[in-house]
Amino acid sequence: MPLAAAQRRSLMWCAVAVAALLLLWLLAPVLTPFIVAAVLAYALHPLVELLAARRWPRLAAVVLVEVLAIAALLALVLLLVPVIAKELPLLREQIPLLADKLNQSLSPWLAQYGIHVALDSASIKAFVLKTLDANLEDWMATALSSARIGGSMLLALVGNAVLMPVVLFYLLIDWSQLVERVQALIPPRVRANALGFLEECDGVLGQYLRGQLMVMGVLAVYYSVALAIAGFDLALPVGVFTGLAIFIPYLGFGLGLALALLAGALQFGSWYGVAVVAVVYGVGQVAESLVLTPRLVGERIGLNPLAVIFALLAFGHLFGFVGVLIALPVSALLLVALRRAQAAYLASRLYQG
Repeated sequence: MPLAAAQRRSLMWCAVAVAALLLLWLLAPVLTPFIVAAVLAYALHPLVELLAARRWPRLAAVVLVEVLAIAALLALVLLLVPVIAKELPLLREQIPLLADKLNQSLSPWLAQYGIHVALDSASIKAFVLKTLDANLEDWMATALSSARIGGSMLLALVGNAVLMPVVLFYLLIDWSQLVERVQALIPPRVRANALGFLEECDGVLGQYLRGQLMVMGVLAVYYSVALAIAGFDLALPVGVFTGLAIFIPYLGFGLGLALALLAGALQFGSWYGVAVVAVVYGVGQVAESLVLTPRLVGERIGLNPLAVIFALLAFGHLFGFVGVLIALPVSALLLVALRRAQAAYLASRLYQG
């Protein structure tokens, strides 16, 4: 092939890639529910195919799998219900007492440095009682007022929550046909290599998902058992929620940590609860970052533990929270590409001389 023709083809593919990236950037808010639904469909379609292979009607298999997935997500959210139901009465009782303790201990200490601060315990108690003793009508009025202020955001959240299950349903129904259509768009001269690459990527991503589920299960058991040994009444819901929410880096751990700190402070009313949570969650975070994720996820997808740690730090630095979320799956795909590039290099005339 003449050099000019090869250059024209490369430029054409670069232009297509740039146009696709620009389109994704411009339509990002609209595409978000579709992308999330596509990721969920990729993760759930093997179960649909398994049920279909056992002579389930495809429609019934899709409905069952999607209902189970939605139920699992709702169960994760409902883990917060016993926490909230138990903590609200404790908050009503403990916050005024904590304010009195702070006045008795903190105010004299600050006075030594010329800082005179005193909490108005009576006002704090009145505010807490007014807020936490509000009836359902007051809560609904507050919620509706907030909805009017941030109406567009609320509408977008509700719209996405309704749209994603619908998109997920149609993707699962037509998954096989969609895959065939995408494969048909690949130029025939490179189709065999491209399909081999995609199959290898699919295998690696499957290993990643299985490894991540193992990490979540181990951490859910660890946090529940550790908090129960420490005497926490809400050890099971808080521990299970923290372990399962680890799938969302930083945010899941942070929310679980906040719930555990609140539960410890209100149940024990002393530094014991805070100290126990600090130790339990500190050990859990170190174990997850340096042992569980590198071993159960990194080794399953072929990444060295040091490479896993580096990928998390590098992607987090470059892309923030989203970077941490996609660090390991993207690294797994890059690993497949590097393996193929290495094999091509070792077979090339440049290497063999």
